[in-house]
Amino acid sequence: MVSAARKAQQTWGYASQDEVDRVCEAMAEAAYGAAQRLGRMAADETGYGVPEHKTIKNQFASRGVWESIKDVTTVGFLRRDQERKLYEVAWPMGVIAALTPSTNPTSTVMNKILMAVKARNAIVIAPHPSAVNCCAATAELMRNAAVEVGAPEGLIHCMTEISLAGTNELLSHKYTALILATGGTGMVRAAHSQGKPAYGVGPGNVPVYVDRSADLEKAARYIVASKAFDYSLICATEQAVVADRPIAARLKSLMEAEGAYWVTPAQAEALRPLLFTPKGAIDAGMVGRSADYLAAAAGFDIPSGTRILVADLERVGPEEPLSREKLTPVLGFYVADGWEAGCDRSLELIDFGGRGHSLILHATDEEVITAFGLEKPVFRIGVNTMGTLGMIGSTTGIAPSLTLGSGGVGGSITGDNITVHHLYNVKRMAFEIQDPPPEALQPGTTAGAQANQPDYQALEKLVQQTVQQILGSSSK
Repeated sequence: MVSAARKAQQTWGYASQDEVDRVCEAMAEAAYGAAQRLGRMAADETGYGVPEHKTIKNQFASRGVWESIKDVTTVGFLRRDQERKLYEVAWPMGVIAALTPSTNPTSTVMNKILMAVKARNAIVIAPHPSAVNCCAATAELMRNAAVEVGAPEGLIHCMTEISLAGTNELLSHKYTALILATGGTGMVRAAHSQGKPAYGVGPGNVPVYVDRSADLEKAARYIVASKAFDYSLICATEQAVVADRPIAARLKSLMEAEGAYWVTPAQAEALRPLLFTPKGAIDAGMVGRSADYLAAAAGFDIPSGTRILVADLERVGPEEPLSREKLTPVLGFYVADGWEAGCDRSLELIDFGGRGHSLILHATDEEVITAFGLEKPVFRIGVNTMGTLGMIGSTTGIAPSLTLGSGGVGGSITGDNITVHHLYNVKRMAFEIQDPPPEALQPGTTAGAQANQPDYQALEKLVQQTVQQILGSSSK
């Protein structure tokens, strides 16, 4: 697949901007038209999430992403700075190896194919083993649409026989130019260990601080809806509420009205070993399941219409499993007295499992908003928005993407939402804008140079002696 992709990319790398845009638009529209079918297929195959919500993610990852990049120049001159006499030219990476997760399979495939092909790259998808069929169907749909309007055969591939050995071959192949990995910590670590350029983006543990100045009705509605969206499978989903003490009770009441069910201490105790192993890994069987499913598995009843489960928590760290990232509709709830204490608690949660990723803030007090924006070690801070849709760029001005960088503090090369700009190199044509120093054009004096020359005769003698010693001690 990589060899075929390289051959196709060598042709595609010389496509015109019109050709590139025609192919990408055709792929985006084909994927958008199949958004519902592929969303249902993803939910059926993986057992994760809500088909209707997966449809929304597919629509976002196809037409939404395309709308955000369609006017981006990726062929020829990007910029011509006449004053500095500096010209910048787009240059494709080559073949991109793309690892995709089971949580957002079809939407991530759409997103990565569009970005890669727009930047004149070829791409080979390595899907999660539990999402092979839906990912392969998505890639085939987009590949056919591309070829129909002029793309070369072999530009887009998707592996269908998944193994650790096969994936390692893909990542380490001599023609693989860049690795684009979205998924768990192990996947990201593997991507970064290949000695190749890699964008690896891993988990988040997103706190949402609700200040006393917040619009509480909006905050409650957004938090519950965001946590319930696709059963909490997007990595930017809120994982724990940090509520300012004066409004905590009111916020709880409003969240209950939106479909949040507060579990008892005994029910919370039943959830802990259900969701997490003793070593802290989330149980894959509980990922992306409904509140009803989780409650039944834990052995307790919940009211009809419950959308999420909420547990009052006091601690953060390994001793409190529910303070971890929970890719399922279970939410922690902390109370903090004042925004400074809320800031400290949010930092605890970020440090425990989401450095560099995201934080959500509901407030109208500019001092609070500014403090959270400046002080948190995360690269996406959503203000008065849903974590799920806001941080992927659906409802905010952040670059639309399903691959969210966590920066240096989170082990990633960038804190950006990965988009087409990350998938091409820039070469620069630089013209002279000032004369060199006169001394640089003159021959230097020879005295200093001669004084610094190595003694080549002594070096040759040393080499000969060393060779004789080696030959004398060798049996060959």
